[in-house]
Amino acid sequence: MNSDGVVVTRNVWKIFGNRAEEAMEAVRRENLSKAEVLERYQAVVGVKDVSISVGEGEVFCIMGLSGSGKSTLVRHINRLIEPTGGEILINGVDVGGLNAEELRVMRADKIGMVFQNMALLPHRTVRDNVAFALELRNVDAFTRAQHAERVIELVHLEGYGDRLPSELSGGMQQRVGLARAMAADPDILLMDEPFSALDPLIRRGLQDEFLELSKTMKKTTLFITHDLDEAIRMGTRIAIMKDGEIVQTGTPEEIVTQPADDYVSDFVAGISKLKLVFAHTVMRPIAEHEAKYGALKDITACPQAGPDDDLDTLVGLSVGQEQPVVIMADGKPLGVVTKDALLHGIQGET
Repeated sequence: MNSDGVVVTRNVWKIFGNRAEEAMEAVRRENLSKAEVLERYQAVVGVKDVSISVGEGEVFCIMGLSGSGKSTLVRHINRLIEPTGGEILINGVDVGGLNAEELRVMRADKIGMVFQNMALLPHRTVRDNVAFALELRNVDAFTRAQHAERVIELVHLEGYGDRLPSELSGGMQQRVGLARAMAADPDILLMDEPFSALDPLIRRGLQDEFLELSKTMKKTTLFITHDLDEAIRMGTRIAIMKDGEIVQTGTPEEIVTQPADDYVSDFVAGISKLKLVFAHTVMRPIAEHEAKYGALKDITACPQAGPDDDLDTLVGLSVGQEQPVVIMADGKPLGVVTKDALLHGIQGET
């Protein structure tokens, strides 16, 4: 695991119960299941020996079913929950070693939180909700208002600064929550199922807006979701959790094409591969192709694509063509994608 990330967890455990440390040692020693820990120690395993490293500007998705430990894990990052064991590092600083004042400063300056329930202050306007973190820093009222307006524009709520939260739709309230987190200009965003309660069209629109903001502002983000479609759409990488453990971490393409076990395979079984699998994954060397099918007569007569073109693009190029797609880079052929290779890629086989 890379230890140079903006957010790093090292062998983090969280066990709930009066005998937590005893239970943790027993799990380490005997590899007990969650059910066995509950029966023997009346303790619940929330997070089990989790190590991750999240790079600068990365959107790192943590996904799993209810009870998998994903929300418990993310709440360790800013010490809303204390670990039973392990370390959490923010820019190389051990969060567990911070005193109360240092922790308050870190939460105020370094980390923004966006949760499913926005908990907006109902008696305050949109502008004042967005500027609340700056108010806690004793920023003057004029500067707060100016900065809040800029962030309100970023989330497309121009003209709503004087409205109360009760006057907004659910999607608009979610935008206010995002703006409030962004207003403090944190290095890190923790987003726990932020869009899951919204209608599908509104949800997709907010996903698009967040991805655009993420590219512009380069925030390091831990994004929690139970929805694989959302994780694939949002994540630079995805960590899949089960029973408090991470069972696989990888890019969306790696998760879909190389599932680590049957649990992950079941997750990805219904996912379309067309936008997730790329030419460099399904192509074969030209020499290998020619050994099997014979020499390509004229590469220039074949449809051509780049190594990062997805299956959807390759399918479009292959329609009505007898020749395979030749994958080119810097004017030179890298490999070949046949129709058989395309079909295997669509099925998730590479």
